[in-house]
Amino acid sequence: MASLRETKNRIKSVKNTEKITKAMKMVAASKLRRAQEAVVKPRAYAHKLAQLISHLAVRMELSSEGSHPLLFDRPQKKRVMVIALTSDRGLCGALNSSVVRMTQRFLFDNDEQYEAISVASIGRKGYEGLSRQGVEIKKRYLPENKVYDFALAKHVADEMCQAFLDHEFDAVFLVYNQFKSAITQHLVTEQLLPVVRPKEDKALASVDYIYEPDQKQLLDALIPRHFATSLYQAFLESYASEQGARMTAMDNATRNAKEMTEKLTLQYNRARQAAITKELMEIIGGAEALKGPKMTEPEQKKPPKELNKFK
Repeated sequence: MASLRETKNRIKSVKNTEKITKAMKMVAASKLRRAQEAVVKPRAYAHKLAQLISHLAVRMELSSEGSHPLLFDRPQKKRVMVIALTSDRGLCGALNSSVVRMTQRFLFDNDEQYEAISVASIGRKGYEGLSRQGVEIKKRYLPENKVYDFALAKHVADEMCQAFLDHEFDAVFLVYNQFKSAITQHLVTEQLLPVVRPKEDKALASVDYIYEPDQKQLLDALIPRHFATSLYQAFLESYASEQGARMTAMDNATRNAKEMTEKLTLQYNRARQAAITKELMEIIGGAEALKGPKMTEPEQKKPPKELNKFK
C-alpha cells in the first residue's frame, strides 16, 4: 500500500494535470468557434465553381473537342495515389489513428483492384503513424510556418494534376476527417482526380455563353483551382475536426482527473485515519505497560511471613 507522502504527491500531480486539460479544453473550444466559421465560408464558392466546371464540361463534350483530360474517368485505374490528411499535434482522441487505419485498409484490402498504390501524407501524425506501420511514403508535404493555407493546397494540386496528365496515376484519393459537429467527425475517402462532376442543372444546361478564351483553356485553369479549393476545404474540415476532437478528449480527461482525485483523497484519508488509530493504540498500550501489575486489597494488608515468626 502506498504511503501517505506518495498518495499526497499523486493527488497533487493529478490536480495539476486536471488544470492543464481544463485549459486545453478552453483553448480548443475557442479555436473551434473560429474554425467552424472558416469551414462554412468557402462552401458556396466551391459549389459554384463545381457547377461552372460541370457546365463547361457538358458544352465541351457536345462540341467536337470531347472530354477534358482531367475529367476523363479512365476505365482501368491501375495506379492510384492516396493522400492521408492528418494534424501535426496529438491529444485529440482517435482522430489521426483513424485516418492511418483507413489508409492501411485502402492499401491492403483493395481486392487487387489497383496494381500499384502510392501514399502521400499531409500532417506530421499521419506520416509518423504510417511510417511505424512500414508504409512507404512517396511524397510528404510540409507547410511553411506550420500553416495549412491555400498556397499549400495549390502546390499539391499542381503537382497531382501534372502527374495525372503524365499518366503517373490514374486516380487521386484523399482520406481525411470531415467536420459535422463538435463531437462528431466523419472519416471520408474522396476522389479528387478525375474530378467528379455534380449533376447538371437542367435550367443551366439549356443556357450557353460566349467563351473567351475557349472552354478547354478555361477548364485548364479552373480544374486545378477546383482541386486546390477542394483540398483547402479539406484542410479546414480537418482542422475543425481536430479542435472538436481535442475539446471532447480534454473534457473526458478533466472528468477522469476529478474522479481520480476523489478516489485518491478518500484513500489518503483512510490511510491517515488508520495511522492515527495505530499511534493511539501504541500510546495507550505503552501507558498501560508503565503502570505495572495491579495488587489486590487483602494482599496489601497482609504482613510479610518473616515478621510473623518473631511474634
